[in-house]
Amino acid sequence: MRTVITFGTFDVLHIGHINILRRAKAHGDRLIVGVSSDALNFSKKQRYPVYSEADRAEIISSLQFVDEVFIEESLELKGEYIKKFGADILIMGNDWEGRFDIFKELCEVEYLPRTEGISTTELIAEIKAREDNVAA
Repeated sequence: MRTVITFGTFDVLHIGHINILRRAKAHGDRLIVGVSSDALNFSKKQRYPVYSEADRAEIISSLQFVDEVFIEESLELKGEYIKKFGADILIMGNDWEGRFDIFKELCEVEYLPRTEGISTTELIAEIKAREDNVAA
């Protein structure tokens, strides 16, 4: 059995998230997803996610191609998560290209192309702009 692991915030679920998770699962038999904790997300992006870590984990776990979900508490623990779940391959979006090559001693590392024209940050900005226009 080949185990795939990936990580992300997965806030405001969109087709880009679905695409990368579906493609990640195609690289193995089992897909494990680390969902960034609220605190980790704040430390990376200086903002909390729209949805709580519990809600995001529940949403991701409901996807048919996701086998297991856990809360990622720290970027520094990625290697420990890879070992804990016995991952054979780490899949990340190509916006992280090269940043996780340090884990090649633990498992394969592959970066998949992101879905063109969509990002959570842009979606949140667009929603906010629409909201501001309605309020004006």
